[in-house]
Amino acid sequence: MDEKFIRDRISVLRIKKGVSEYKMSLDLGHSKSYIQSISSGKSLPSLSEFLYICEYLGVTPKDFFDTDIREPSMINELYEQVKTMQADDLSAIIAVAKRINAKK
Repeated sequence: MDEKFIRDRISVLRIKKGVSEYKMSLDLGHSKSYIQSISSGKSLPSLSEFLYICEYLGVTPKDFFDTDIREPSMINELYEQVKTMQADDLSAIIAVAKRINAKK
């Protein structure tokens, strides 16, 4: 993975979140062109800024680099909902997920 991957991945996840470069820049506390400068290849975020970007996008750093996960922020939201469920409820959710995946 390289700088282009990081720039492209930020763009993809930002678009999935439905937020503009301008809004994301301001939400992160930067000038209005901060994210655009990353997207265009003029700069890269520092490690601490990268972690803030991941948090803003609703993904973990691991999810950021895992391109097999189509909707990482939704997976994290699902995880938050199921992590404290009882075994019988988890089994029901697993059964539904298996049924949906079998239809593909």
